[in-house]
Amino acid sequence: MYDILGLGELLIDFTPSGENDQGMALYARNPGGSIANMLAMFAKLGGSAAFVGKVGKDAFGDFLEQTLIAGRVNTRGLLRDPQVLTTLAIVSLLPDGDRSFIFYRKPGADIMLREDELPLDQLADCRIFHFGGVTLTDEPVRSATLAAARHAKKAGALTSFDCNYRPSLWSGGEEEARAVLPRALPLADLVKAAEEELLLLTGIEDQEKAAQSILEKGCGALLLSMGAGGSKVFTHKLQVMVPAYRVNAIDATGSGDAYLGAILWQLSQMGRPALDELSREDWHRLLAFGNAAGGLTATRRGGIPALPTMAEIEAIQSW
Repeated sequence: MYDILGLGELLIDFTPSGENDQGMALYARNPGGSIANMLAMFAKLGGSAAFVGKVGKDAFGDFLEQTLIAGRVNTRGLLRDPQVLTTLAIVSLLPDGDRSFIFYRKPGADIMLREDELPLDQLADCRIFHFGGVTLTDEPVRSATLAAARHAKKAGALTSFDCNYRPSLWSGGEEEARAVLPRALPLADLVKAAEEELLLLTGIEDQEKAAQSILEKGCGALLLSMGAGGSKVFTHKLQVMVPAYRVNAIDATGSGDAYLGAILWQLSQMGRPALDELSREDWHRLLAFGNAAGGLTATRRGGIPALPTMAEIEAIQSW
């Protein structure tokens, strides 16, 4: 049995890497994708992790598969599409370390995963199942993602969902995203969202009322990531907010994924407790650990290559 199984996108992030001697921008080939980043963080902390998804049967796919293997993430559920190329993303960095994306995904291999290709035995044999909003943008992977979440939840896994709204990926725009993303909420025990995603998920502007609306869908806890502002958790019983660690952020790619991977790893170490039964002290410890992982990831370029070690997380928490 795996501690965690993640279904989603695995792609190449081309991130800025200086200039050549003619002054032309250089880009580094980095392995990425929200789900893959999260699993890599989870595995780096010592948990057993497995990936389900699709890449192209091309050189980029080879590189991504080897990256997961090197990171001790099981790839039995990684399929290779001979007809569609691996998805690519061009990352632009802003002065504060935040980023924007241009995706080459019309289509990309990650959206071609079909429901009949799901590894049902793996979905029934994981303690935690994680999925995200990027694979809800298109068919057939949209139906495959929701079916996988239903299957894992029915089998008894703790299910986790990251909204991860990327506007450029939704051909139907925000209207389509508003109609589709909330379909994931009844399937998730734990939901992670950024502040601006709460309105998208609920149609409610007030933060606390929006959080309550999500909890009423059957979710046990809502994690709200706020970047330099830290993070919050809302449950049916309490709210906890933990400030971010002060770091020199240069690239936020993968920071939210590292944050969530670290928290999910801690939950697995706690024996996957009922989220509603965790105390204020439990959540403070979980959020602080996640904030440390996310903050450290932002101090280096790239997604998976930037993930911190346990020693680095423990060191920043001792400041």
